Amino acid sequence: MTFEHNQHPETPVEEKGEDVESVQVLEDDPDVEFGGTEARRKLERRLLWKLDARMFILVIIYILNYIDRNNAGAARLKGFEADLHLEGQQFATLLSILYVGYIIMQIPSNMILNYIGKPSLQLPVCMIIWGVLSILTGITKNFVGALLTRFFLGFVEAAFFPGALFLISKWYKRSELGARTAILYGGNIISNAFGALIASGILDSMQGKLGKAAWRWLFYIEGSLTVFFAICAIFILPDFPATTHARWLSSIEQRLALKRMEEDAGVGDEHETEVGRTGSGLWMAITDWKVWWMAFAMLSQVVALSFNAYFPTLSATMGFDTTVSLLLCAPPFVLTAILAYINSRHSDWTGERFYHMTISWALGIVGFIIAICTMNVAARYVSLFLMAQQYAGFVVLYTWVSNSFPRPPSKRAVAVALVNAFSQLGNVAGSYVWPSNWGPTYRYSYAICIATSGWAIVMCYIFKLHLISLNKKLDKEEEERGVKEKGFRYLI
Repeated sequence: MTFEHNQHPETPVEEKGEDVESVQVLEDDPDVEFGGTEARRKLERRLLWKLDARMFILVIIYILNYIDRNNAGAARLKGFEADLHLEGQQFATLLSILYVGYIIMQIPSNMILNYIGKPSLQLPVCMIIWGVLSILTGITKNFVGALLTRFFLGFVEAAFFPGALFLISKWYKRSELGARTAILYGGNIISNAFGALIASGILDSMQGKLGKAAWRWLFYIEGSLTVFFAICAIFILPDFPATTHARWLSSIEQRLALKRMEEDAGVGDEHETEVGRTGSGLWMAITDWKVWWMAFAMLSQVVALSFNAYFPTLSATMGFDTTVSLLLCAPPFVLTAILAYINSRHSDWTGERFYHMTISWALGIVGFIIAICTMNVAARYVSLFLMAQQYAGFVVLYTWVSNSFPRPPSKRAVAVALVNAFSQLGNVAGSYVWPSNWGPTYRYSYAICIATSGWAIVMCYIFKLHLISLNKKLDKEEEERGVKEKGFRYLI
């Protein structure tokens, strides 16, 4: 039985080519294959527990992903620029070049992932490679060597985040995605907190060990951790529901996983991911203006979040030494990780996305204004909390993208990657928003962040109005067909 048959009971059984008696039984109890409604609930809870336990390693990977990406900011405080003889905008170029490779590879990587259906292999292998590249950054002697390792680091890291978003969208329903996306993105947020703590410990204790500078040890140690957890991930990560063949998932649980996604999208096309025409999802995504609209909205907000790479520098403007400055980076992001989960969970519960994003961004704008208006240490530290908590709204934006392009899966794979990849141009531009000669006040930098965050709010509001109009159109179509139960609706 297919989900469409439940949605349109008036369709004659003969048209479906199914046995009349068996169909009648299924219509009486749609969960009969799982032992009935109550048995299905228990089975579903067990399935989600298993999934959550395995998916949690994505959080650890994301922590290491961002630590490897952002450790140059911490290394900068301990001789990175001086030892590599960097001048002018060369440090900013090292930050931005990573996103060139990151942008180039995201869409092809997700298309490959969608085609082969083996995230348990593809994502960890890419992780091993970027861990090795991070280690190699520690042995570079000049600007060119660092530039090459940073470029290829971004090239390989591109596989992870859009791939992880696509992976969880293949297992979880729309009402479950927000909380899981928040937990995943919590890896990013926590990396800003604990990455600074780890960096502080390494930079404070490893200077001169084996004749190496502390910042080099930072790359050696963190890159080695990445390789270790990548090997573990090969044995932990699940594949897609239709391609997973493992002892931890029974055949009935696998059938339930597929049925859940069919019911959530309102059409049974989850198998399309593995057997669909190569390139069809790419064409559907790039010709949908909504995908580009969300890409530009996210790009604008990413520029507003560019303070992230310079957070140790902004913390240092309060006048403390290197160790204290790095330690002060942790509390704002610890609080942000908690707020992001609460905000996303509430967004799932209410089915509302727009205000859960934009209220957070508006508070961030308040933080930028405080930072512009005063050099008071306490006020500036409060402003760092307000800036950091913008990620609580940003997480919901990622969920909104997945919700807004639910099917077919091949299109969703490209849409998620395209929006995320295009938005990374904001990190390229953002690398140049914080030049040293604008410090220590960084007034112009904060002004740019205010403008781009405000524009992101405007774009998302327009997108919300469009989705409202689409939902009204779906209401009208169902009313004309005489459908009593509502089907798929866009979350706004």
